[in-house]
Amino acid sequence: MIGIFDSGIGGLTVVKEIFKELPNYQIIYFGDTARLPYGTKGENFVKKYSEKIVRWLLKRKAKIIVIACNTASALASEYLKNRFKKIPIFDMINPAIKDVLSEDNKRIGVIGTYRTIKSGVYEKKILKLNSEIKIFSKSCPLLVPLIEEGFIESTITENIVKYYLGEFKIKKIDSLILGCTHYPLLHKIIKRNIGNDIKIINPAKSLAKELKIFIKNNKTIDIKIKKGLNHQFFFSDNPYNLDKIAKLCFNKKIKIKINEEII
Repeated sequence: MIGIFDSGIGGLTVVKEIFKELPNYQIIYFGDTARLPYGTKGENFVKKYSEKIVRWLLKRKAKIIVIACNTASALASEYLKNRFKKIPIFDMINPAIKDVLSEDNKRIGVIGTYRTIKSGVYEKKILKLNSEIKIFSKSCPLLVPLIEEGFIESTITENIVKYYLGEFKIKKIDSLILGCTHYPLLHKIIKRNIGNDIKIINPAKSLAKELKIFIKNNKTIDIKIKKGLNHQFFFSDNPYNLDKIAKLCFNKKIKIKINEEII
């Protein structure tokens, strides 16, 4: 199976894109809803529980790990890759950076949770590859709760998005990276408020495409991954408004299991 984890339900947008690229591959998902959001937690906390979740997924025969959380990707991906060197681990950040740098971008915007933005991970990695690029980052803490309440196309959300993105229009960015797995659900509102000429980078799509290429080029791993549609969705506590998000991602409800084993 492909093991996927997030601090909650936002990672389902990553599952959605993986289903598109790899429709016949079985996944096991873990959302750490008992401890969300990771976006306001410290680095050691995120590393600790990310490692616990990876170990849990590996016990359940996951052959690849996907960190479907920008904050965990920013704070724990290198740590996890060093701890689990024999397991392929994919994060949200590196594939998105490859995509944004494949275009002739000179001015890049990034929006995300407080912790992701504070980490400066996008700036560090992009500038290491191209020091001439200008990067403008902003945390958008109100967007996740609005999305989880189902306010996807509401005046309230429209106004908040307009407020957050206003400075990016002034900065005249070329592309905008959606540095939180929830944000693709606001694609239409974001597009309206940032402008049609600005390319929006959805890291979930970037990751899913990279994962597909990796599996295609690694037959020994491919044959180890279970095929079929017997997907498993686990959460460490009852996920709030799961049905709304699941419907937005998959247009149907999903069956879940509550597992409090990771403490």
